[in-house]
This record gives sequence, structure tokens and C-alpha cells, in this order.
Amino acid sequence: MADPAPYKRVLLKLSGEALQGADQFGLNPEVISGIATEIREVHELGVQVAIVAGGGNFFRGARAGELGIDRASADYMGMLATMINGVALQNALEKKGVHCRLISALAVQEVAEPFIPRRAVRHLEKGRVVIFVAGTGNPFFTTDTAAALRAIEIKAEVLLKATKVEGVYTADPKKVRDARRFERISHADVLAKELKVMDSTAISLSKDNGLRIKIFDITRRGNILRAVRGEEIGTLIDLKGEGT
Repeated sequence: MADPAPYKRVLLKLSGEALQGADQFGLNPEVISGIATEIREVHELGVQVAIVAGGGNFFRGARAGELGIDRASADYMGMLATMINGVALQNALEKKGVHCRLISALAVQEVAEPFIPRRAVRHLEKGRVVIFVAGTGNPFFTTDTAAALRAIEIKAEVLLKATKVEGVYTADPKKVRDARRFERISHADVLAKELKVMDSTAISLSKDNGLRIKIFDITRRGNILRAVRGEEIGTLIDLKGEGT
């Protein structure tokens, strides 16, 4: 019998960069398959899993200026990129026997269901993995903010943000040798210290609604399961916080 997990419903934020692995662009099949396997393992614990997919492996709205595209149009392009990743994740999970529903903030009825909070929660209650794409459906908001918003709307107990670093640091560990990792920190301190782990809107929204955030390294096999089980990996962001 599988060990129980402390969380019953989680939202996993996957960046586009996490899905491209070591590649410079697009999707890495081995990486996506590996992530799908880990999600299946979490699902087999009886945990309800929702996912928000980013799109940075194809396009970032923040590139608007250098491309001569207005920001709103560029953000919509980024939303479309998240749909590509969502479809890929859905297919990878279904190949492993996990039933999924793709839910979009933009109307693309041939590909995904529209976002209706009660329907999304019902899918979770029926044991389906829900994949949210197209961000919030509005320009000028990141998929980090979309992840926080969806987590609150579906009443997830924690937002799990999978990144390529081990957690939240006092400074960029790639640039500052003695940068220290926080094991636990408050939302307020993340904002006050201007730590760039998520955008300020996502952090503020999470703070105002008491949403816990776990930041961890997606590149280490098994970390999604460890995070769901509440093991001491990465950094926990909550209302209390405890410094480094």
C-alpha cells in the first residue's frame, strides 16, 4: 500500500523550460515522459492533481519589445504556447493510464474545455488530472499568477512550483557563490527582499489567501512525489516563514 500524502489536492506549476529539458527550444520527449510518470505516482497515492503549464519553451510575452509586437498580442501568443504544452502533457499522461482533462482560459473548443471552477473541481473529485492552459486568459499576467489564481479557485492545499533550482535563495546561486537557500520563508519576506522566485502579483495573491507555495528542483527524479509527501526539500513559502 502506498504511503499516504499530507496533501489531498495540489496544483503543480510546470514552466515551459522544465518541459524542454536541456534542449534550447520546444519539448523534450524523455523529460515529458519522466514528469508524467512522477505525476502518475502522485495520482496513485489518491492525491488530486491539477497542473498549470507555462509556455516559455516556445514563446514569452516579455519578448514583445525585441520583436516589435505590442505586449498584449505577445501575451496571447504565449497563451497559445501553453496549449501546445498542455496537449503534450495530456497525451503523455494518458499513455500512462491517467485520465486527464485539458481546460483553457481561452475558447478553443476543439482542443480543450472552457474553465468553469465547479466543473474543474468535479473532474478532480472523479480522479482525473486537470491541466489548465492559456494562463488567466488575460494579457499582462504571468502563468505564475495563473497558477496562484487557479490553486485558490480549486481550493488546493499547496502550490508546487517546479523549477530548475533547489528553492529560494538569498541571491542568484549561479552568480553569488555564498548564496543561501531558505528552507522556509514568508510571502511578506519574499516581497520585501524582492526575491525573484515568482512575480509579485502571484506572491501577493497567495499571501492574501493563505496559499502555501513549495519551490523545488524538477530536474531531480522523484522530487514531485517528495514535495507532495511533505518532505523537506526546496523552500516552503507560507504566512509564517522561518528565515534561512
